[in-house]
Amino acid sequence: MPIIQAHILEGRSTEQKRALIRSITEAVVRSLGVPGESVRVIISEMEKDAYGIGGRTAKELGR
Repeated sequence: MPIIQAHILEGRSTEQKRALIRSITEAVVRSLGVPGESVRVIISEMEKDAYGIGGRTAKELGR
């Protein structure tokens, strides 16, 4: 049972997260040859002020 974890910044819609889960599942099915029902996807959303790039928060950078 493959378990895939994706870390994304907050602010994505429910539909965008559903599309991400579908796309990741399809990629794992194709590349590993496992049934889609066995694939688990965990999305962890990070607050923009809790993620840094080059010494500044993603919020400061307008991400």
